[in-house]
Amino acid sequence: MDRVTDETIAYVGILAKLELSLEEAKQAKEDMNHMLEYMELLNDLDTEGVEPMSHVFPIQNVFREDVVENGDDREAILSNAPAKKEGSFLAPKTVEI
Repeated sequence: MDRVTDETIAYVGILAKLELSLEEAKQAKEDMNHMLEYMELLNDLDTEGVEPMSHVFPIQNVFREDVVENGDDREAILSNAPAKKEGSFLAPKTVEI
């Protein structure tokens, strides 16, 4: 059964910015229909009692805790600055307005 129409293929081609020949459009239509048939098979599976999930494997955060180690030692940070002003680095103006 064809669920995908020629108009659908033309619209998808426009969205994807593809110029499909008649043969390519026909093949794309067949491929999309096969995909939809397969999805229909999946709809027939008994999923009673299966918990919904977004990934096959359990996912956990692998990032470390964000801990400040060196604190705010402004004087040490600015000790090697070639120029400083009011506790900050002083840099030459790069954009003229």
